Amino acid sequence: MAALPSRRDLVRAGSLGVLGLGLSSVLGSTPPPRRAKSVILLFMWGGPSHLDTWDPKPDAPAEVRGEFGTRPTTIPGLRIGEHFPKLSTRTGRLAVIRSMAHTDVAHLSSVHHLMTGRLAPKPNSDADPPSRHDTPHVGSMLDHLKPLPPGVPGFVSLPWTVSHPAAPGGVAPGQHAGWLGAGFDPFLVSGDPNRPDFKLAGLGVQSDRTGARAELLRHLDRHVHDAGYSSAQQKAMHLLSAPDVQKAFDLSTEPPKTRDRYGRTTHGQSVLLGRRLVEAGVRLVCVNWPNDGQNFWDTHGDNFRQLKTRLMPAADAAFSALLDDLTDRGLLDETLVLWVGEFGRTPKITAGNAGREHWARCYSAVLAGGGVKGGQVYGSSDRIGAEPAEKRVSPADLTATVYHALGVDPETTVNDRLGRPLALTEGTPLQGLFTTG
Repeated sequence: MAALPSRRDLVRAGSLGVLGLGLSSVLGSTPPPRRAKSVILLFMWGGPSHLDTWDPKPDAPAEVRGEFGTRPTTIPGLRIGEHFPKLSTRTGRLAVIRSMAHTDVAHLSSVHHLMTGRLAPKPNSDADPPSRHDTPHVGSMLDHLKPLPPGVPGFVSLPWTVSHPAAPGGVAPGQHAGWLGAGFDPFLVSGDPNRPDFKLAGLGVQSDRTGARAELLRHLDRHVHDAGYSSAQQKAMHLLSAPDVQKAFDLSTEPPKTRDRYGRTTHGQSVLLGRRLVEAGVRLVCVNWPNDGQNFWDTHGDNFRQLKTRLMPAADAAFSALLDDLTDRGLLDETLVLWVGEFGRTPKITAGNAGREHWARCYSAVLAGGGVKGGQVYGSSDRIGAEPAEKRVSPADLTATVYHALGVDPETTVNDRLGRPLALTEGTPLQGLFTTG
């Protein structure tokens, strides 16, 4: 019988976590197999209505069921919202989670939970903006644990940093490197990739190279005020000499038919750019639902018209095209795609304005690729989509699943700025989603 690990072994495991070595490395067990090389996170900022998208309730009362019909899918017995016609034919590549749940109905702090795998410093709050006390975003942590070669950003966020005009805190926490420091903040690509004149500031400019570098540094580091500044500068300089990454930002080289399939929308072209970036070697691309000057997926009023005309068609086109594109290029097996918002919407429709309010106690998420077995539904909700009926999944579990898909033990520890060893996430990976354990 194998001896139990000593206290020294356990302490050593914690200290080695800083170097990216988890407990399994010290104790001799086999680490999770490497399934994915990269991640595309499609973040549906605002909170999509699960009842009108991935978890409709056609047999529920009208005040829950709503105005939409449903569509059959390629998964026997699974029906989804009628305004996802393209996705309904591609569910053989999807794993639909219908039992997401947590207790935070504030936009800002719930983003921190999803993006970092830990509760925000102040849960249930729309008043707290990002700070260097926040837990690092999963993309920043991966960049710290597994740095990529110079010139390839490990973590790219586009087309903006999500914020809410009605929230006192403004920008949602959990979107940058937190206590890891600004040197591990995401490479932020701001702007509208759907515009014909879109380009990343400072890239592709051959004349006045000094000015180009300065412009890029301003683009990357305009909010940097700590010791990570020099590291961010160095990354920016490397990026200027990385032709493959530079080319990835030039959407004009894509065939018009491909761009049309993604949708000639800010979201569609952002998702296409995400695919090009992972092809260029970027590990994690976070595609945020764009700032469209409206209310994102936050449909407190006029829920059904907004979903039908503005939200679901763009999401349907972009996600479907991404699945097809990754499959055709042989990249789906090595690219994990995650489609999720910070919470769902209330089962009961708001009388008088046809809206749905915030609802965190039950909602949906979707995964594809990266070793995830397609054609499955994970968990279920009750008859009105108010509570999980089985296999409750937290945002931290989802973050742990991302680490697991990339072959990183979620129990790996990293020391924070005070020297305290912290596990990467408070969640547990959903190993049952994968084709092997």
